Amino acid sequence: MPETIGCAIFGAGWVAQEHINAYIADPRSEVVAIGSRRESSALAAAAKAGLDDVAIYTDLDELLADENVQALSITGPNHVHVEHGIKCCEAGKHFIMEKPVAIELDGLHALADAVRESGIRTVVSFCLRWNPSLMNTASMVRQNAIGEIFYAEADYWHGVSDWYSGWEWAKTIEHGGSSFLFGGCHAVDAIRWLVGSDIVEVSGAYAGGWDERYEYPATVVGTVKFASGAIGKLSSSVDCVMPYQFNIDLMGDRGAIRDNRVYSRDLFPEQSGWATVPAVLPDSGDVEHHPFEGEISHFLDCIETGEDSYVDIEDSVNTHEVCFAMDESWRNGGATIELPLRD
Repeated sequence: MPETIGCAIFGAGWVAQEHINAYIADPRSEVVAIGSRRESSALAAAAKAGLDDVAIYTDLDELLADENVQALSITGPNHVHVEHGIKCCEAGKHFIMEKPVAIELDGLHALADAVRESGIRTVVSFCLRWNPSLMNTASMVRQNAIGEIFYAEADYWHGVSDWYSGWEWAKTIEHGGSSFLFGGCHAVDAIRWLVGSDIVEVSGAYAGGWDERYEYPATVVGTVKFASGAIGKLSSSVDCVMPYQFNIDLMGDRGAIRDNRVYSRDLFPEQSGWATVPAVLPDSGDVEHHPFEGEISHFLDCIETGEDSYVDIEDSVNTHEVCFAMDESWRNGGATIELPLRD
């Protein structure tokens, strides 16, 4: 392994700048290339980051042929993720991929198969795993502060409109996918992580919303069953008219957690109300608010140690299958969909 890991970006949009900043902040990495379909976008990203001598590419194959690149972030539109990820596998390049990693089931499994065969390290950009409040929640759950979880909820409520730079593709089925694929997958990943269990059944999903500019229903809600036996509810709304909100509710047989509030018979035996744990909450959709430095640091750790990430492509298969199942359930009047979707 060289003294520094040569890192690149392909897809110089809104979120890419935060990936670049996080690579720059870690002394183990050096940004050696920036790629985008439009050269002007790549040049603008380089200039904003103060990178004067970085290589600029408009073709992913050419970027992957650059021997200085050992790892990269795939940050283009949703519909190109599978193609780009498989090319990284073929080139032997480690990658972080923005969510969703796929917008259809066959593509999801083709990508997972390619990663499995390649032996490279991957991370899916569910960056809220490094949010301080959610990390506190995970720590309390692992220390059995609320006992065995029997019920869990997560909600992704983020009103996205034409202020978003990717609006023209994000609102379409072909390129954006669906409400859960576009944004709600963050809620699915978070609840799987916190409960510590895959989801094995989706049912009772219904779809609505008001913004008809979306080709898919922008608001979806459904119930889930975990392999652990816990039950829960998930929702995603990308047309809500309100500030960004990311809700977490966990009920255990020894207490409960609601966002950064905890009630625990074991931690606080004489507790008479909720105790608040001060921490940065996941309360903004602005990418500058998201903890990309923690995510990039974890990615570099995996490359250095050769260990698989706990939030890699393989782990994300269940998250994405839940999103597909939510869409299948509401299309079929709330039908029960069992997971996995492929044996």
